[in-house]
Amino acid sequence: MTDTRPTARLRHGRASLAVSFFVQGAVFALLVTRIPALQDRYGVSDALLPAFLAAVPVLAGVGSVGTEQLVKRVRPGLVLRWIQPVVSVALLAAGSGTALWQLALALAVFGLSVGALDASMNMLGVTLQHAYGRSIMLGFHAAYSLGGIAGASLAWAGAHWDVPLHVLYAPLVATLVPVALFASRWYADQGTENNGGEGEREGRGDPAAGAASSAAVSMKLLLPLCLVMSFAYIGDSTVSNWSAKYLEDVLHSSEQLATVPYNVYMVTALVGRTFGDFGVRRYGAVAVVRAGTLLAACGFAVVAAAPGAWAGMLGFTLVGLGLCVLVPQTFAAAGRLFPGASDAAVARLNIFNYVGFLVGSPLVGALGGAWNYRGAMLVPMALVLATLWYARSFAPASARYGDGHERPRAVDVG
Repeated sequence: MTDTRPTARLRHGRASLAVSFFVQGAVFALLVTRIPALQDRYGVSDALLPAFLAAVPVLAGVGSVGTEQLVKRVRPGLVLRWIQPVVSVALLAAGSGTALWQLALALAVFGLSVGALDASMNMLGVTLQHAYGRSIMLGFHAAYSLGGIAGASLAWAGAHWDVPLHVLYAPLVATLVPVALFASRWYADQGTENNGGEGEREGRGDPAAGAASSAAVSMKLLLPLCLVMSFAYIGDSTVSNWSAKYLEDVLHSSEQLATVPYNVYMVTALVGRTFGDFGVRRYGAVAVVRAGTLLAACGFAVVAAAPGAWAGMLGFTLVGLGLCVLVPQTFAAAGRLFPGASDAAVARLNIFNYVGFLVGSPLVGALGGAWNYRGAMLVPMALVLATLWYARSFAPASARYGDGHERPRAVDVG
Protein backbone atom coordinates (compact mmCIF):
# COMPACT_ATOMS: atom_id res chain seq x y z
CA MET A 1 0.00 0.00 0.00
CA THR A 2 1.30 3.45 -0.93
CA ASP A 3 2.07 5.69 2.04
CA THR A 4 0.14 8.94 1.49
CA ARG A 5 1.29 10.66 4.66
CA PRO A 6 3.24 13.91 4.15
CA THR A 7 6.99 13.70 4.62
CA ALA A 8 8.78 15.39 7.51
CA ARG A 9 10.03 18.04 5.08
CA LEU A 10 6.48 18.92 4.08
CA ARG A 11 5.32 19.04 7.68
CA HIS A 12 8.21 21.32 8.62
CA GLY A 13 7.52 23.49 5.59
CA ARG A 14 3.87 23.77 6.57
CA ALA A 15 4.72 24.81 10.14
CA SER A 16 7.34 27.35 9.04
CA LEU A 17 4.97 28.97 6.54
CA ALA A 18 2.28 29.20 9.22
CA VAL A 19 4.77 31.15 11.34
CA SER A 20 5.26 33.63 8.48
CA PHE A 21 1.52 34.07 8.07
CA PHE A 22 1.23 34.69 11.83
CA VAL A 23 4.02 37.28 11.80
CA GLN A 24 2.51 39.10 8.83
CA GLY A 25 -0.93 39.16 10.47
CA ALA A 26 0.56 40.70 13.61
CA VAL A 27 2.62 43.31 11.75
CA PHE A 28 -0.26 44.40 9.53
CA ALA A 29 -2.61 44.72 12.52
CA LEU A 30 -0.02 46.78 14.40
CA LEU A 31 -0.04 49.25 11.50
CA VAL A 32 -3.73 49.56 10.65
CA THR A 33 -5.01 49.67 14.23
CA ARG A 34 -2.67 52.55 15.09
CA ILE A 35 -3.48 54.79 12.10
CA PRO A 36 -4.92 57.52 14.40
CA ALA A 37 -1.67 57.54 16.41
CA LEU A 38 0.39 57.83 13.22
CA GLN A 39 -1.84 60.69 12.08
CA ASP A 40 -1.28 62.52 15.36
CA ARG A 41 2.47 61.84 15.40
CA TYR A 42 3.05 63.34 11.96
CA GLY A 43 0.25 65.90 11.95
CA VAL A 44 -1.43 64.39 8.88
CA SER A 45 -4.65 66.26 8.08
CA ASP A 46 -7.96 64.45 7.59
CA ALA A 47 -7.89 65.56 3.94
CA LEU A 48 -4.42 64.10 3.34
CA LEU A 49 -4.83 60.87 5.29
CA PRO A 50 -6.90 59.02 2.61
CA ALA A 51 -4.11 59.64 0.08
CA PHE A 52 -1.55 58.07 2.41
CA LEU A 53 -3.82 55.09 3.10
CA ALA A 54 -4.68 54.57 -0.58
CA ALA A 55 -1.01 54.60 -1.57
CA VAL A 56 -0.29 51.47 0.48
CA PRO A 57 -2.58 49.05 -1.45
CA VAL A 58 -1.66 50.66 -4.78
CA LEU A 59 2.04 50.07 -4.13
CA ALA A 60 1.25 46.61 -2.79
CA GLY A 61 -0.29 45.80 -6.16
CA VAL A 62 2.91 46.97 -7.82
CA GLY A 63 4.89 44.74 -5.46
CA SER A 64 2.74 41.76 -6.35
CA VAL A 65 3.28 42.35 -10.08
CA GLY A 66 7.03 42.64 -9.50
CA THR A 67 7.03 39.37 -7.56
CA GLU A 68 5.52 37.57 -10.53
CA GLN A 69 8.58 38.57 -12.54
CA LEU A 70 11.04 37.92 -9.72
CA VAL A 71 9.97 34.33 -9.04
CA LYS A 72 10.80 33.39 -12.62
CA ARG A 73 14.43 33.51 -11.46
CA VAL A 74 14.27 33.22 -7.66
CA ARG A 75 12.35 30.77 -5.50
CA PRO A 76 9.29 32.26 -3.68
CA GLY A 77 10.80 30.97 -0.44
CA LEU A 78 13.85 33.20 -0.89
CA VAL A 79 11.66 36.19 -1.75
CA LEU A 80 9.61 35.61 1.39
CA ARG A 81 12.67 35.00 3.57
CA TRP A 82 14.22 38.37 2.78
CA ILE A 83 11.14 40.52 2.23
CA GLN A 84 9.46 39.74 5.56
CA PRO A 85 12.11 41.59 7.62
CA VAL A 86 11.73 44.59 5.29
CA VAL A 87 8.00 44.79 6.08
CA SER A 88 8.71 44.69 9.82
CA VAL A 89 11.45 47.33 9.61
CA ALA A 90 9.13 49.56 7.54
CA LEU A 91 6.58 49.31 10.36
CA LEU A 92 9.20 50.42 12.88
CA ALA A 93 10.29 53.26 10.59
CA ALA A 94 6.69 54.47 10.30
CA GLY A 95 6.45 54.65 14.08
CA SER A 96 9.84 56.29 14.63
CA GLY A 97 10.01 59.28 12.31
CA THR A 98 8.99 62.89 12.86
CA ALA A 99 8.76 64.41 9.36
CA LEU A 100 5.95 63.79 6.89
CA TRP A 101 8.37 62.62 4.19
CA GLN A 102 9.63 59.91 6.56
CA LEU A 103 6.10 58.58 6.99
CA ALA A 104 5.57 58.67 3.21
CA LEU A 105 8.80 56.77 2.59
CA ALA A 106 8.08 54.19 5.30
CA LEU A 107 4.57 53.55 3.99
CA ALA A 108 5.86 53.30 0.41
CA VAL A 109 8.38 50.65 1.44
CA PHE A 110 5.72 48.91 3.51
CA GLY A 111 3.29 48.85 0.57
CA LEU A 112 5.77 47.53 -2.00
CA SER A 113 7.18 44.89 0.33
CA VAL A 114 3.81 43.75 1.68
CA GLY A 115 2.64 43.08 -1.89
CA ALA A 116 5.67 40.89 -2.50
CA LEU A 117 5.16 39.24 0.87
CA ASP A 118 1.48 38.43 0.33
CA ALA A 119 2.19 37.04 -3.13
CA SER A 120 5.16 34.87 -2.12
CA MET A 121 3.42 33.54 1.01
CA ASN A 122 0.41 32.42 -0.95
CA MET A 123 2.60 30.96 -3.71
CA LEU A 124 4.25 28.77 -1.09
CA GLY A 125 0.88 27.88 0.40
CA VAL A 126 -0.48 26.75 -2.97
CA THR A 127 2.70 24.73 -3.64
CA LEU A 128 2.40 22.97 -0.28
CA GLN A 129 -1.29 22.24 -0.81
CA HIS A 130 -0.43 20.62 -4.13
CA ALA A 131 2.18 18.51 -2.41
CA TYR A 132 -0.12 17.50 0.44
CA GLY A 133 -2.91 16.59 -1.95
CA ARG A 134 -5.57 17.95 0.39
CA SER A 135 -6.87 21.30 1.59
CA ILE A 136 -4.50 23.06 4.02
CA MET A 137 -4.70 26.63 2.71
CA LEU A 138 -7.31 27.78 5.21
CA GLY A 139 -4.97 26.80 8.03
CA PHE A 140 -2.33 29.27 6.84
CA HIS A 141 -4.88 32.06 6.77
CA ALA A 142 -6.04 31.00 10.25
CA ALA A 143 -2.48 31.67 11.40
CA TYR A 144 -2.72 35.11 9.78
CA SER A 145 -5.97 35.79 11.65
CA LEU A 146 -4.38 34.67 14.92
CA GLY A 147 -1.47 37.04 14.27
CA GLY A 148 -3.95 39.82 13.54
CA ILE A 149 -5.70 39.24 16.86
CA ALA A 150 -2.35 39.26 18.69
CA GLY A 151 -1.21 42.42 16.91
CA ALA A 152 -4.50 44.23 17.50
CA SER A 153 -4.42 43.26 21.18
CA LEU A 154 -0.89 44.62 21.57
CA ALA A 155 -1.89 47.79 19.75
CA TRP A 156 -4.85 48.19 22.12
CA ALA A 157 -2.52 47.79 25.10
CA GLY A 158 -0.18 50.39 23.65
CA ALA A 159 -3.04 52.82 23.15
CA HIS A 160 -4.49 52.13 26.60
CA TRP A 161 -1.22 52.87 28.37
CA ASP A 162 -0.23 55.62 25.94
CA VAL A 163 2.96 53.85 24.82
CA PRO A 164 4.83 55.77 22.06
CA LEU A 165 4.74 53.99 18.73
CA HIS A 166 8.50 53.46 18.45
CA VAL A 167 8.59 52.05 22.01
CA LEU A 168 5.74 49.67 21.16
CA TYR A 169 7.10 48.59 17.78
CA ALA A 170 10.84 48.22 18.49
CA PRO A 171 10.77 45.18 20.84
CA LEU A 172 8.10 43.48 18.75
CA VAL A 173 10.07 43.90 15.52
CA ALA A 174 13.23 42.75 17.33
CA THR A 175 11.34 39.58 18.27
CA LEU A 176 9.33 38.89 15.13
CA VAL A 177 12.14 39.31 12.58
CA PRO A 178 14.46 36.64 14.09
CA VAL A 179 11.48 34.28 14.57
CA ALA A 180 10.49 34.64 10.91
CA LEU A 181 14.09 34.24 9.69
CA PHE A 182 14.58 31.14 11.82
CA ALA A 183 11.34 29.57 10.58
CA SER A 184 12.26 30.35 6.96
CA ARG A 185 15.00 27.69 7.07
CA TRP A 186 12.30 25.06 6.53
CA TYR A 187 10.32 26.59 3.68
CA ALA A 188 9.41 23.81 1.25
CA ASP A 189 9.24 25.19 -2.27
CA GLN A 190 12.13 23.59 -4.12
CA GLY A 191 12.25 19.89 -4.80
CA THR A 192 8.92 19.54 -2.99
CA GLU A 193 7.19 16.26 -3.64
CA ASN A 194 4.76 17.91 -6.00
CA ASN A 195 4.20 17.03 -9.61
CA GLY A 196 1.81 19.94 -10.11
CA GLY A 197 4.42 22.68 -9.77
CA GLU A 198 7.31 20.86 -11.41
CA GLY A 199 7.16 22.82 -14.64
CA GLU A 200 7.29 26.06 -12.75
CA ARG A 201 10.36 25.14 -10.76
CA GLU A 202 12.18 24.01 -13.88
CA GLY A 203 11.37 27.34 -15.52
CA ARG A 204 13.09 29.42 -12.82
CA GLY A 205 16.40 30.75 -13.98
CA ASP A 206 15.31 30.46 -17.62
CA PRO A 207 13.71 33.76 -18.74
CA ALA A 208 12.16 32.17 -21.82
CA ALA A 209 10.58 29.37 -19.79
CA GLY A 210 9.42 31.88 -17.19
CA ALA A 211 7.76 34.01 -19.84
CA ALA A 212 6.03 30.94 -21.26
CA SER A 213 4.79 30.03 -17.78
CA SER A 214 3.29 33.50 -17.27
CA ALA A 215 1.76 33.41 -20.74
CA ALA A 216 0.05 30.16 -19.74
CA VAL A 217 -2.10 32.12 -17.27
CA SER A 218 -5.21 33.14 -19.17
CA MET A 219 -6.81 36.21 -17.60
CA LYS A 220 -10.11 35.15 -19.12
CA LEU A 221 -10.03 31.96 -17.05
CA LEU A 222 -8.61 33.73 -13.99
CA LEU A 223 -11.11 36.63 -14.11
CA PRO A 224 -13.92 34.92 -12.11
CA LEU A 225 -11.50 34.28 -9.27
CA CYS A 226 -10.23 37.87 -9.49
CA LEU A 227 -13.80 39.12 -9.10
CA VAL A 228 -14.42 36.84 -6.13
CA MET A 229 -11.20 38.10 -4.50
CA SER A 230 -12.32 41.71 -4.98
CA PHE A 231 -15.81 41.02 -3.65
CA ALA A 232 -14.39 39.30 -0.56
CA TYR A 233 -12.09 42.22 0.23
CA ILE A 234 -14.85 44.77 -0.35
CA GLY A 235 -16.79 42.91 2.33
CA ASP A 236 -13.73 42.68 4.58
CA SER A 237 -12.86 46.36 4.27
CA THR A 238 -16.50 47.27 4.99
CA VAL A 239 -16.29 45.50 8.34
CA SER A 240 -12.82 46.77 9.24
CA ASN A 241 -13.52 50.40 8.32
CA TRP A 242 -17.22 50.90 9.05
CA SER A 243 -18.39 48.43 11.72
CA ALA A 244 -17.53 50.70 14.65
CA LYS A 245 -19.10 53.79 13.06
CA TYR A 246 -22.18 51.79 12.05
CA LEU A 247 -22.81 50.52 15.56
CA GLU A 248 -22.22 53.88 17.19
CA ASP A 249 -23.95 56.22 14.70
CA VAL A 250 -26.69 54.01 13.25
CA LEU A 251 -27.44 51.50 16.02
CA HIS A 252 -26.66 53.95 18.84
CA SER A 253 -24.28 51.74 20.80
CA SER A 254 -21.77 53.01 23.32
CA GLU A 255 -18.28 53.95 22.13
CA GLN A 256 -16.82 50.95 23.97
CA LEU A 257 -19.30 48.48 22.45
CA ALA A 258 -18.62 49.90 18.99
CA THR A 259 -15.04 48.58 19.15
CA VAL A 260 -16.21 44.99 19.68
CA PRO A 261 -17.56 43.93 16.22
CA TYR A 262 -14.18 43.95 14.47
CA ASN A 263 -12.60 41.91 17.26
CA VAL A 264 -15.48 39.45 17.05
CA TYR A 265 -15.10 39.42 13.27
CA MET A 266 -11.41 38.47 13.57
CA VAL A 267 -12.12 35.76 16.13
CA THR A 268 -14.88 34.20 14.02
CA ALA A 269 -12.60 34.36 10.97
CA LEU A 270 -9.97 32.48 12.98
CA VAL A 271 -12.50 29.83 14.02
CA GLY A 272 -13.86 29.43 10.50
CA ARG A 273 -10.40 29.10 8.97
CA THR A 274 -9.19 26.72 11.66
CA PHE A 275 -11.94 24.22 10.86
CA GLY A 276 -12.57 25.19 7.24
CA ASP A 277 -10.04 22.76 5.74
CA PHE A 278 -11.97 19.85 7.26
CA GLY A 279 -15.12 21.11 5.55
CA VAL A 280 -13.34 21.37 2.21
CA ARG A 281 -11.99 17.82 2.53
CA ARG A 282 -15.41 16.49 3.47
CA TYR A 283 -17.75 18.45 1.20
CA GLY A 284 -15.51 20.02 -1.44
CA ALA A 285 -14.38 23.56 -2.18
CA VAL A 286 -17.49 24.49 -4.19
CA ALA A 287 -19.88 23.60 -1.35
CA VAL A 288 -17.77 25.44 1.24
CA VAL A 289 -17.51 28.57 -0.94
CA ARG A 290 -21.27 28.57 -1.54
CA ALA A 291 -22.01 28.11 2.15
CA GLY A 292 -19.57 30.87 3.09
CA THR A 293 -21.07 33.21 0.50
CA LEU A 294 -24.61 32.68 1.75
CA LEU A 295 -23.55 33.07 5.38
CA ALA A 296 -21.70 36.35 4.66
CA ALA A 297 -24.63 37.71 2.62
CA CYS A 298 -27.05 36.82 5.42
CA GLY A 299 -24.73 38.58 7.84
CA PHE A 300 -24.79 41.82 5.84
CA ALA A 301 -28.59 41.56 5.59
CA VAL A 302 -28.85 41.20 9.37
CA VAL A 303 -26.57 44.23 9.81
CA ALA A 304 -28.68 46.32 7.43
CA ALA A 305 -31.93 45.40 9.20
CA ALA A 306 -30.60 45.28 12.77
CA PRO A 307 -32.87 47.00 15.31
CA GLY A 308 -30.06 47.42 17.82
CA ALA A 309 -26.37 47.01 18.56
CA TRP A 310 -26.46 43.35 19.60
CA ALA A 311 -28.28 42.32 16.43
CA GLY A 312 -25.69 44.28 14.46
CA MET A 313 -22.90 42.41 16.22
CA LEU A 314 -24.58 39.11 15.32
CA GLY A 315 -24.62 40.20 11.69
CA PHE A 316 -20.91 41.07 11.68
CA THR A 317 -20.22 37.70 13.33
CA LEU A 318 -22.00 35.90 10.48
CA VAL A 319 -20.06 37.98 7.95
CA GLY A 320 -16.78 36.88 9.56
CA LEU A 321 -17.73 33.20 9.52
CA GLY A 322 -18.75 33.41 5.88
CA LEU A 323 -16.07 35.61 4.34
CA CYS A 324 -13.16 33.84 6.03
CA VAL A 325 -13.21 30.88 3.62
CA LEU A 326 -13.34 32.82 0.36
CA VAL A 327 -9.83 34.29 0.07
CA PRO A 328 -7.83 31.11 0.92
CA GLN A 329 -10.00 29.03 -1.39
CA THR A 330 -9.60 31.57 -4.19
CA PHE A 331 -5.81 31.26 -4.03
CA ALA A 332 -6.11 27.48 -3.92
CA ALA A 333 -8.45 27.48 -6.93
CA ALA A 334 -5.96 29.57 -8.93
CA GLY A 335 -3.27 26.98 -8.20
CA ARG A 336 -5.54 24.19 -9.40
CA LEU A 337 -6.57 26.10 -12.51
CA PHE A 338 -2.95 26.71 -13.62
CA PRO A 339 -0.93 23.87 -12.07
CA GLY A 340 2.11 24.61 -14.24
CA ALA A 341 2.02 28.36 -13.65
CA SER A 342 0.55 28.72 -10.17
CA ASP A 343 3.10 31.34 -9.05
CA ALA A 344 2.09 33.71 -11.87
CA ALA A 345 -1.60 33.03 -11.25
CA VAL A 346 -1.30 33.75 -7.51
CA ALA A 347 0.67 36.98 -8.12
CA ARG A 348 -1.95 38.29 -10.55
CA LEU A 349 -4.85 37.21 -8.35
CA ASN A 350 -3.25 38.88 -5.34
CA ILE A 351 -3.56 42.28 -7.04
CA PHE A 352 -7.34 42.06 -6.69
CA ASN A 353 -6.93 41.77 -2.94
CA TYR A 354 -5.84 45.42 -3.03
CA VAL A 355 -8.45 46.38 -5.61
CA GLY A 356 -11.18 45.23 -3.22
CA PHE A 357 -9.53 47.03 -0.32
CA LEU A 358 -9.29 50.26 -2.32
CA VAL A 359 -12.87 50.10 -3.58
CA GLY A 360 -14.69 48.82 -0.49
CA SER A 361 -14.16 51.52 2.11
CA PRO A 362 -14.73 54.58 -0.15
CA LEU A 363 -17.72 52.90 -1.80
CA VAL A 364 -19.54 52.24 1.47
CA GLY A 365 -18.58 55.67 2.84
CA ALA A 366 -19.84 57.49 -0.24
CA LEU A 367 -23.12 55.57 -0.31
CA GLY A 368 -23.58 56.04 3.43
CA GLY A 369 -23.07 59.79 3.13
CA ALA A 370 -25.21 60.25 0.03
CA TRP A 371 -27.93 57.75 0.98
CA ASN A 372 -27.77 55.97 4.34
CA TYR A 373 -25.51 53.41 5.96
CA ARG A 374 -28.19 50.73 6.23
CA GLY A 375 -28.65 50.84 2.48
CA ALA A 376 -24.89 50.97 1.96
CA MET A 377 -24.52 47.60 3.72
CA LEU A 378 -26.65 46.01 1.00
CA VAL A 379 -23.98 46.76 -1.61
CA PRO A 380 -21.23 44.49 -0.20
CA MET A 381 -24.01 41.96 0.45
CA ALA A 382 -24.96 41.95 -3.25
CA LEU A 383 -21.33 41.81 -4.41
CA VAL A 384 -20.47 38.93 -2.08
CA LEU A 385 -23.64 37.14 -3.18
CA ALA A 386 -22.40 37.34 -6.78
CA THR A 387 -19.76 34.78 -5.78
CA LEU A 388 -22.46 32.11 -6.13
CA TRP A 389 -22.38 32.71 -9.89
CA TYR A 390 -18.67 31.88 -9.98
CA ALA A 391 -18.67 29.02 -7.46
CA ARG A 392 -17.99 26.39 -10.14
CA SER A 393 -14.57 28.00 -10.70
CA PHE A 394 -13.56 26.43 -7.37
CA ALA A 395 -14.20 22.87 -8.55
CA PRO A 396 -11.04 20.74 -8.32
CA ALA A 397 -9.60 19.08 -11.40
CA SER A 398 -8.42 15.50 -11.15
CA ALA A 399 -4.62 15.48 -10.98
CA ARG A 400 -1.64 13.50 -9.74
CA TYR A 401 0.12 14.77 -6.63
CA GLY A 402 2.72 13.85 -4.10
CA ASP A 403 5.11 11.07 -4.98
CA GLY A 404 3.13 9.85 -7.96
CA HIS A 405 0.05 8.31 -6.40
CA GLU A 406 -3.49 9.10 -7.45
CA ARG A 407 -6.04 10.37 -4.97
CA PRO A 408 -9.17 10.12 -7.07
CA ARG A 409 -11.55 9.98 -4.10
CA ALA A 410 -10.29 13.15 -2.46
CA VAL A 411 -12.88 15.88 -2.59
CA ASP A 412 -10.30 18.65 -2.76
CA VAL A 413 -6.74 17.98 -3.76
CA GLY A 414 -5.52 21.56 -3.88
